[in-house]
Amino acid sequence: MANSQTLQGMATMSFFAADHEAAKKWYSELLGIAPYFEVPGYVEFRIGEYQHELGLIDSKYAPKAATNNGPGGAVIYWHVDNVSDTLKKLTDMGATLFEEITERGHGFVTASVVDPFGNILGIMYNPHYLDILAVRNKA
Repeated sequence: MANSQTLQGMATMSFFAADHEAAKKWYSELLGIAPYFEVPGYVEFRIGEYQHELGLIDSKYAPKAATNNGPGGAVIYWHVDNVSDTLKKLTDMGATLFEEITERGHGFVTASVVDPFGNILGIMYNPHYLDILAVRNKA
């Protein structure tokens, strides 16, 4: 049965980094895992229960329209169990605060940082994510 929704789920999120090796090391430390896939100029991590993909691409491969001097791109929020603790870990690792911890209502809490490579990384406590995960784990 075909899904009628145009957007069906995140497949891969990609960040660009001028210092690709440093970005690979930084994200490996943050995530506590090594990339599962690696070719020159590109690495990919699988993250979380749904094994979402985070790719790191050497900036020399970035589309010309994507290059700028400041943080850019969409803010993708990754579920975390504790926004405050995760935000501290990120800033301790050299990320800079982009958006402070914000209570969004109904249990949703967000914050975001700019990683050392200029990418915006969003974190979020998301009760909906946990509800979906609970249903999946019952199956």
